[in-house]
Amino acid sequence: MKKPINPLIDPDKTLDLLWTRVRQRGDLPGFSRVVSAIVGAMHGDNDREFNMTKTVLSDPTLTQRVLRLANSAMYSAFGQGINTVSKAVIVLGTETIGHLALGLKLIDGLSAASLATSHTRNEMEKAVLAGQIARQVASSSTRRDTEEAVVCSILHSLGRLMVSFYLPEQWTQVQAVAAEKNIAENEAAQEVLGIGLDEIGSLIGKRWGFPYSLVASLKEMPPRIDTDVAHEPLMHSEWLAAISTMATHCAGVVCKGEDAAAAGLTKIAENYAEMLGLNVPDILLAVDTAQKVAKEDELLIGQEKRSDEPEAQLLLPLGKSADAIEIIRRGVGDMRDDIVTASTGQLMTVALETVYQGLGLSRAITFLRNHDEAKYVARMCFGECTEDILPRLMFNDAYQPDVFHAALANDKMILVDDALAPGFINKLPRWWRDELGSSRSFMILPLMLNFHPVGFIYGDWNAALPTSRITPNEVVLLDELRALVVKAIEHRCHSEPGWARAMY
Repeated sequence: MKKPINPLIDPDKTLDLLWTRVRQRGDLPGFSRVVSAIVGAMHGDNDREFNMTKTVLSDPTLTQRVLRLANSAMYSAFGQGINTVSKAVIVLGTETIGHLALGLKLIDGLSAASLATSHTRNEMEKAVLAGQIARQVASSSTRRDTEEAVVCSILHSLGRLMVSFYLPEQWTQVQAVAAEKNIAENEAAQEVLGIGLDEIGSLIGKRWGFPYSLVASLKEMPPRIDTDVAHEPLMHSEWLAAISTMATHCAGVVCKGEDAAAAGLTKIAENYAEMLGLNVPDILLAVDTAQKVAKEDELLIGQEKRSDEPEAQLLLPLGKSADAIEIIRRGVGDMRDDIVTASTGQLMTVALETVYQGLGLSRAITFLRNHDEAKYVARMCFGECTEDILPRLMFNDAYQPDVFHAALANDKMILVDDALAPGFINKLPRWWRDELGSSRSFMILPLMLNFHPVGFIYGDWNAALPTSRITPNEVVLLDELRALVVKAIEHRCHSEPGWARAMY
């Protein structure tokens, strides 16, 4: 921690008060758990793509926004429609989707929190605009870190947002000192709080488990004008800090609405252009474009939705969608397009998401056969699946007179309308009754390779959802879906004989 400018102010007391207010009112963005999940998916060693898809799908509103943004003009260079989150992760990568999701969740959280105070609302608007400016500037550079730059620039104001929300009296003092002495608010915060706003943001970022590059970007990065290192290239974390600082300063000038805004923006652009490897006109054009987009694009502004709007309704357990067949058709189309280039795991993720979203399931689970253990074992799950339930979802592959072995033996999709009907309960295995017994209906899609079952896709609807039917046209598409999954499994078996021996 930096030494405070005013020795009479104890920064530790400021932080203690801040943490106390956080505990009393809850985390400002209300997204720290989501952040942990997204960051974990971005940097995990195993199943990164699946975990990222699962994290996004756990929030229906976020799912829709990610798909809308992934299909926006910004990513039109990929030249293809993106119909599933799984496909978005394959095409754009876990890092891009992760930063995109972080940015959207942060804006949503800040929008809700800012309703409590006009100070926080003003800071939120500046933070969102800074993210837009960073997006436009980063898109003009040769680097491919656009979404990371957006998140870093939004979060660059995290310290300001936290103080304005939790310590409004102190925030008023900071602004008064800055105006009276004509100094930057970060310097004024040192006098009033004993600690800079950027340092507060960094401490919060560490507390929330942000990755190093993001935390490092929260510091103020002064321009390298007339210094010995002015022409040296920036490290990645320094570049993020520079673009975040520049974008935040530009947003501050724009939001003040002063007559001298043009001159102020030009000065900032001149200070940072060389550091960022851009020309001054490019930065000024990016700022102008960002202002227009921020005014027009509700997706990025994160405006509060009325309760009767479609996205808000997605939060309700509605069950099967009215356009289920189109959702399934688009998902199968994604699989068909990617059958050659995508991995088996990627194709299975797209398939599982397609079934989960298209049929409006409470949960969808992929089971694969483990020949060595003589068991069918759950491998991935979307929906109502806690972390501890997946390891318990397994059963012996030796034939038993139950509905699962019957489906696998006959290679036919099975739909059970009322799993708890008195005449049917004896056909359900003990493992299902113990772990999935709250479900009212379920379906089984067998996966057969060379007349041998290698697994199946399972999906169910809980009692809170309306009874669903699967139409003949949907059955045709689901049969094609499982055929594509089997084709992907067959390809992997040919390329990895050891994996094939473990399957059957």
